[in-house]
Amino acid sequence: MPFEAFIGLRYLRAKRRNGFISFISLISIVGIALGVAALIIVLSVMNGFQKEIRGRILSVASHLEVSGYDGRLAGWRDAQAMLAKQPHVKAAAPFVSSQGLFVAYGNVRGGLVRGIEPALENKVVDVGHHMVSGKLEDLKPGSFGMTLGVELARQLGVGVGDKVTLMTPQGNITPAGMVPRSKQFTVVGIFKVDMFEFDASLAMVNLRDAQVLERMGDSVSGVRLRLDDPMLAPQLKAELRPQLPQLLVTDWTDTNANYFRAVQIEKRMMTIILTLIVAVAAFNLVSTLVMVVTDKQADIAILRTLGASPGSIMKIFVIQGAVAGVLGTLAGVASGVVIALNLDVIVPVIERIIGTKILSSDVYMIDYLPSDVQWGDVSTITIISLLLALFATLYPSWRASRTQPAEALRYE
Repeated sequence: MPFEAFIGLRYLRAKRRNGFISFISLISIVGIALGVAALIIVLSVMNGFQKEIRGRILSVASHLEVSGYDGRLAGWRDAQAMLAKQPHVKAAAPFVSSQGLFVAYGNVRGGLVRGIEPALENKVVDVGHHMVSGKLEDLKPGSFGMTLGVELARQLGVGVGDKVTLMTPQGNITPAGMVPRSKQFTVVGIFKVDMFEFDASLAMVNLRDAQVLERMGDSVSGVRLRLDDPMLAPQLKAELRPQLPQLLVTDWTDTNANYFRAVQIEKRMMTIILTLIVAVAAFNLVSTLVMVVTDKQADIAILRTLGASPGSIMKIFVIQGAVAGVLGTLAGVASGVVIALNLDVIVPVIERIIGTKILSSDVYMIDYLPSDVQWGDVSTITIISLLLALFATLYPSWRASRTQPAEALRYE
């Protein structure tokens, strides 16, 4: 072992004469470990929430949509066949989208009406797995059946078998003026995807019934796609736009851009704030090493008289601080990853101890703390922590290397 490493490690261990300094070193290590662990846990929880919300959005919203600029897509069967052959596309389904007013038992609510092919829709989105009652296959063409979000059904006061009158903005011209078209539908199913935006405003009908209601003939609003990886949607969108210049191509990040942008900004700010905690703990090493350098003035002077170079003296204290930073970082990474991977066990224990639920289902749409440990984040946190600890050792080490033997030993 090089003598610089040997002496640096000796200084890190507790002695009777400098026990307080070693205690401060221990506090610095613990501080770095706590900061790193907190950063890993918080980012894992934020990643978990983002993944959970993304999954709920994609249970209703498709990964990619191709539609006409005027809201109509003629010859959609050829477009559907072409899109289904694209790489990473698992399924394609036509849809008709429109706005409408739902009227039942004196209650009136506005919302989105989506015409679908039930057999194909189940391949594009997962809403069929979120049916509270009924199923999408009950939407038979010509029967004018309708499935509603659970909150929309509650607001209208209807259940399966009840009648709902749907009024569309496109009206009929009469001698009395414009009269909105209306059609009575029978509720055949209710779904719940735990996203208020969809549960309170979305209704689905058979594609053919929607075409009749909107007088679209054989046209549709567009084609919805499901990919094997939703994160590839922006890339595929960029590839399709030159091939389909006359059509509008959008992906799920476009329709939910504000939400995901807000999540990214929040995650970035939390990373900065918690990194500052790690920085504070790392810079505690500065005070620790300054105290060590002051305490070891005579030792440094003796080493210099024995032939140690200023560079060797600097290495001694860099090694001492770096080892403390490595120990704190490794302890923080290990504890942070273990806690983040076991939040589903730890949080219920804490809730039983404090006697209350951290995330109440009456207030939040997610009543548990999801966790998604991303090893890229863990690696980044580890590197940042090690760099901060190394940077914190430079000034005290440089100061130690400037020690003059004659000055240090004058009063010894």
